[in-house]
Amino acid sequence: MSKVEKKKTISPYLLVIISFLVVILIGSLLLTLPISHSDGEWGKFIDSFFVSTSATCVTGLNTYKEGLAGELTFFGQAIVLVMIQIGGLGFITIFAFIISIFQRRLKFKDRLFLSQAVNSTTVSQVSRFVGRVILIVLIAEVVGFLAGLPVFLTLDGNFSISQRIWMSAFTSVSAFNNAGFDIFGKYSLMRIAENSIIYNMPDWAYYYMLSYIMVLIILGGISFVAIIEIFFNKRKPRQWSSFTRIVLLSTGVLLVLGTGVFMLSDVISGNISPFDALFQSVTTRTAGFASVDQANLSSVAKTMSCLLMFIGGSPIGTAGGIKTTTIFMIIISFIRFVQGKNIVAFKRQYNRLSVIKAMSIVFLAVLIIIVSFMLIISLDGYQDGVDAESTFFEVFSAFGTTGLTTGITPQLSVGSKIVLCILMFFGRLGPITMFQIFQGNMEKEESRHFKYIETNVIIG
Repeated sequence: MSKVEKKKTISPYLLVIISFLVVILIGSLLLTLPISHSDGEWGKFIDSFFVSTSATCVTGLNTYKEGLAGELTFFGQAIVLVMIQIGGLGFITIFAFIISIFQRRLKFKDRLFLSQAVNSTTVSQVSRFVGRVILIVLIAEVVGFLAGLPVFLTLDGNFSISQRIWMSAFTSVSAFNNAGFDIFGKYSLMRIAENSIIYNMPDWAYYYMLSYIMVLIILGGISFVAIIEIFFNKRKPRQWSSFTRIVLLSTGVLLVLGTGVFMLSDVISGNISPFDALFQSVTTRTAGFASVDQANLSSVAKTMSCLLMFIGGSPIGTAGGIKTTTIFMIIISFIRFVQGKNIVAFKRQYNRLSVIKAMSIVFLAVLIIIVSFMLIISLDGYQDGVDAESTFFEVFSAFGTTGLTTGITPQLSVGSKIVLCILMFFGRLGPITMFQIFQGNMEKEESRHFKYIETNVIIG
């Protein structure tokens, strides 16, 4: 390749970032229009930009004081739903799907670009992979939509049939994509406010709705790779790849651990119910739906929620966070280091590069969260309710693209909202995109014809 050609080549990771920025900007402009707002007035651009970023990064944080239902018209809600769908799938998946429709076969450079963007090791299977992803999303969201109809069709209130169908569809898409947006009212899924759609919902409908939402959240956050291997390739459990085993094990352990901690910290004290403890453990895995007031949780529960939001879901799915495989790699490395053994799990040995990447992601994520916290507390620490605890919770929620909040989001200043937007954007795209770029430099290091003399440094 000539120098001129090299200059014209754009990194596929940069294209992914640019694509998301374009979607966010278009969404911001559309949400600013009077047609998007219930009062028929022009919306504030900063709030439109914030909600657009939150939707595209499938987070769920919202600066509208009355929620989506109170602020946005059907047109505005539809714009939010489209951005959730794009963000959940990943712009690159939709791009590949469009190409595969208009071209019988993807060009090699397109397949290479797509394989790098979805972190795939096989170039030739990208088109097939993307097709299966689209199919999984359609099946899950349609089933979720149908599952929600018994609830929404029996709701009390003056809702038309079309409104009830829209509620079910919106909930399904938002839940599977781990977005956390809803159109139930100001207080999400909490049955504490009379202006909430679910205030008078019967118990059976309420718990049924939360149950199918949890199933959609878990499916969306597990990873498309694992779902394809289990349901499409139809392999027996002993034939599953180490990736799928790590994803399933980590997901199960975190759900049980989270539920256990919430039971001990808040259920025993009567603060929340056992069912809410389970739902909190699921929704903190970057989903963002709230069945309890996050501000009323104990400090232990908030800390556990921050940890779960930080870890998030699994790679190549709809969830955010540092991902389950990252935390698994760090934990297993520590265990094997203490045992004096190589990094082995599920009859596989993992290389040094995987460990370095995992540690680097965690280090960078912690650094970004600390800096963001200091910026927000400096800008808005003087306001009532914007204390250290609530700010930390907000920052972890934004980075993990979760969307849970103690209620401070609408009152934050423009500067703090921009900080949260950057956090949401980085949480959705940053770690995997940036470290794929750095991986090229690491591979260059491995290919050199010389090595420096190893030495030890006193640690601790």
